[in-house]
Amino acid sequence: MSRSALTVAVLLGVVLRSPQTTPPAASPSPSPAATPAPEYRLGEGDVLEVVVFANDDLSRTTTVQTNGAISLPLLGEVKVAGLTVAETKQKLTSLLAQDFLVNPQVDVKVKEYQSQFVTVLGEVNSPGRKGLRGKTQLIDALVDAGGFTPRASGEISITRAEGTFEGGSHTLRLRFGSASPSALDQVNLQLLLRTGDIITALPKFYVTVEGEVTRPGRYALEGDLTVTGAISTAGGLTRYGKNNVQVRHVDAQTGKTTIIEVDLKDVRKGKKPDPLLLPNDVVTVPRRVF
Repeated sequence: MSRSALTVAVLLGVVLRSPQTTPPAASPSPSPAATPAPEYRLGEGDVLEVVVFANDDLSRTTTVQTNGAISLPLLGEVKVAGLTVAETKQKLTSLLAQDFLVNPQVDVKVKEYQSQFVTVLGEVNSPGRKGLRGKTQLIDALVDAGGFTPRASGEISITRAEGTFEGGSHTLRLRFGSASPSALDQVNLQLLLRTGDIITALPKFYVTVEGEVTRPGRYALEGDLTVTGAISTAGGLTRYGKNNVQVRHVDAQTGKTTIIEVDLKDVRKGKKPDPLLLPNDVVTVPRRVF
């Protein structure tokens, strides 16, 4: 396994340990195209290391101030906010060549990235603001956030404040299927982030299957889980299980309880739809009376 694949495996290793797994989400629609990720541009608080070769007295570690400028010997204040590192290097080289040095050789590096951030929320070990470092990928932000907690579902929501994803949407959902990362997992984790992105690691949700099933209990709600899917996960009906089952849902906001009746025979015959379950739903399989 390559080093990058190993990193992905470690990151995903705490999620989706259930035997039932859901395939990773398909890539978003290719039309319209996503707005391209911009190259990192310097801003207030970024710390730069400026080296003027053969001129140590002109080399400095300097911070971009609130006015967008850095301060350097000979040049004084030079505005660099909004420029890329390459553009800053070119600007400093030109200024030094105009009046001070012959064929100056200048190098510029970002020592500390402080001006651009994403926010990582939800089921990660260290949520909060994470600085962008050039072309920062999703996996970089998740690693900075300490990886997923055991409560994470493996599903991530990314809300984009500047620009859009493919399909023109400002929100993208990704699901990582298991501790053994697929090729799609690795592609999704390489998604380039941009300043203002909000990354939320969503928690696991559960449903309960009770009554006359082989393995009654609480099961993770992964993907589009239906009533028959939940019963199958619970091992199917016992010999005493009725085909007329109940689903109990409690609205988290209002507290209102809704009960629906589902005839499994009608569902299997295609006469009735197989209802999708919601978080905390309870599926009850009654006992037949002989």
